[in-house]
Order: sequence, then C-alpha cells, then structure tokens
Amino acid sequence: MDSKLAHCLLFFALLVSLTKAVDPCASKPYGSGDLSIIPTYSKCSPITSPKTDSFNRVLTMASKDPERFKYLSTLVAQKTTSAPIASGQQVLNIPIYIVQIKLGTPGQLMYMVLDTSNDIAWVPCSGCTGCSSITFSPNTSTTFGTLDCSVPQCAQARGLSCPTGSPAGCSFNQSYGGGSSFSASLVQDALGLGKDVISKYSFGCINAISGANIPPQGLLGLGRGSMSLLSQSGSLYSGVFSYCLPSFKSYYFSGSLKLGPVGQPKSIRTTPLLKNPRRPSLYYVNLTGISVGKALVPIAPQFLAFDPTTGAGTIIDSGTTITRFVQPVYNAIRDEFRKQVNTTFSSLGAFDTCFNTNNEAVAPAITFRFTGLVLTLPLENSLIHSSSGTLACLAMAAAPNNVNSVMNVIANLQQQNLRILFDVANSRLGIARELCN
Repeated sequence: MDSKLAHCLLFFALLVSLTKAVDPCASKPYGSGDLSIIPTYSKCSPITSPKTDSFNRVLTMASKDPERFKYLSTLVAQKTTSAPIASGQQVLNIPIYIVQIKLGTPGQLMYMVLDTSNDIAWVPCSGCTGCSSITFSPNTSTTFGTLDCSVPQCAQARGLSCPTGSPAGCSFNQSYGGGSSFSASLVQDALGLGKDVISKYSFGCINAISGANIPPQGLLGLGRGSMSLLSQSGSLYSGVFSYCLPSFKSYYFSGSLKLGPVGQPKSIRTTPLLKNPRRPSLYYVNLTGISVGKALVPIAPQFLAFDPTTGAGTIIDSGTTITRFVQPVYNAIRDEFRKQVNTTFSSLGAFDTCFNTNNEAVAPAITFRFTGLVLTLPLENSLIHSSSGTLACLAMAAAPNNVNSVMNVIANLQQQNLRILFDVANSRLGIARELCN
C-alpha cells in the first residue's frame, strides 16, 4: 500500500476514534453498571431537543408545578376494601429526568421518566392511539403476560377498573394534567435495569392517549408503595437506591441512578424517613428549621411539623421543579433574604425575588435543617440566572394559591449535584455533595 495512503487511512481512523471518545452526548453502554440520568430537555435528550435556554426551560417547568401540587396534595392511599378510584385523577405533568431501561425478552430499550412520588410504571405499547413512534412491542417479547382482575395488583394500583366478578383484564384510565389522559392495561414482563433483570414486573401498557403531555416513552415509579420499583424488586435492591441529578444546564448523560446498597456512599449524613399511611408513596422528612445566612428564620412550628392525619410536613420529590413552601414559611425566608441583600427586587415568572447580579456577592446561603442533618445549598441550587445574565432570582416559591397544600416540597433544582440516598429498609434519607455535571 502507498505510504501516503496508509498514513491518510491511519489519520482518518484516529480522527473517527477521537470523535467518538469526545462525543458529548455519548452515554455509558447499557448494562455497564449505574444507570445514566439526563434532563428531558437537555441537548442530548433522545426524547426532545431544547428550543430555549436553560433559564426559560426552568420558567416553563416551574409554571407546571401547580399541577404537580394538585397531585401531591390530593394523594391519598386507596383502601383495598373500597371501590377502585375513578378515572380522571390529576397526575403529574412534568417529565424532567429520564433513565434508560429495557422491557421484555429480548430487551427493548426505552427512556422513562423518573418519579419518586409515583409507584406504578407505565409505557406506550404498540398499536397505541395517539402515542409517539417509539413504543413497547408485547408481541415480540417471549416473557410478556397480561393480568386479570383476580390478581392482587388490581387492588394495589391507582385508577384500576375491574367489574365485580369479571375475569376481564385489569384496565385503568388516568388524567395527566394539562388536558392529557391515557388508558392502559395492567401487564407483566421482564424489566432490565443495567445488569439486573426483574422478571414478571407489573406495569401499565398504554393503548391510547389524548393530549400532548404524556411522557413519550413512559414513567418509572420510585415511590414507597406496593407497585413501585423497590417493592417489586424484593430483596434485589434491599430497599435502597440513590441518585445524583445533573443541572438543567447539563448537556450530558452525567447523572446516575444507583440501585441497591453496593456502591452507595459509605460516609453520608442521614435524617429519618417518616411514613404517612394516608400518603404511603411519598418520602417525608422532618424539616426543623431554615437559615438564611447566619440568621435562623422565625417560623411557627406548625408550618413545618409532620402530621400524618392532614398530610402536613416536608417531602423530597424528583418531579417538582423548584422548592415550594407553604405561604408563611416562604414569606419568612423571602423577607430575610431580601433584608440581607438589601437592594431593589423584581418578579420574573414563578420567581418574586430577582435582583441585579451586581449584588450577588452579598446573597446569603440557604440552609435546610433536618433532624440529624444540616444541608447548606450551594448558590447554584438557591439562585437561578436570567437568560441575559443580568438578573439573579431566589429559586424558591410559595405553594400555588389555588392548591390547598399543607406540604413543603424540596424539589429537583435544589437537589442537583447532590447524592440523595433513599434507604427505605432503614427508614433514612442521606444527602452528600457530588458533582455530576
């Protein structure tokens, strides 16, 4: 071979190899260990590409938080002795973080939304009316099976409909906020998560949708209920998982979901997880106080106290965009923050405490005080900057006015670049700093 041609071919091969090596959208090979997490609206998202900058995307997502609050505030455990919950229930409307999974045998790759306040998983199935072009195909899976009304799962999942004494298959209809809804059948198949495979995993197989707000490739429930991933995986993960959520600015598959106790942080501060029997899917924690800078914000104890009867208290949630407090708590935080920054403030979208970035140097840190755990937020988790870069806004808000909420919600923007450990078996939640951008 001509030496010049050989050198050209070698250079071209190295160039191709280097291009692959630095591909900013390349994720870890499926089955290589931890599951990669990416913001749905990231440049590298396989579901959608961003049409606006990160700040405007946050504004858009935060504007949908009221629908999320409706879902969280009305979430009450279904009593198995009563009739199934009627269709039309408001469900989350904010698909923010996605993870790669495989369904069926052989496995079919899907990108599903993560949700720590939801239990049952659901995916669009082939033949679905109104669904996206990527669907799960039951006919090509050798392990797929349907579930009829006699199985226990029919009494455990929300919104299921089974006529009394009927041998028909389980089916359900749910509203999905913002005018969207879907109908599905309860089925079983193998669920692949990295190197693990969970056989006979129960999930909803969507056969029709209406509206444009359904996550196009489904949802994976990481809640605490009987139909969640932790419950259905049994002893495989020992009731333990953790995640590190990348920033909304991240273009990469850089976040991670770790399932099971192996590989979790060995040194991590924890706070007890509290159980609410009326809202068993939610992860409650005991928030005892909040500091702005060195000042402990004066908050009446009843606005932070956990009350399983009313549902009051504080939860950790992956599906709400910005942390929201009941009105008296937020007002106290905001007023102390404004007092210390001491400048002129304006409103922008969901944010009512925006100021010129020239004053950012004096912006105080926000500290959440839990039982046994103190978390001081990095400024990137408490401030968000406008598209022009001239304004910084306190990235928190009050619970929506049109929602009778008694809950405080620690949302995903405040969780970014932190390792959040959910140890349900030992009733504890851990938080540690970890850069995953």
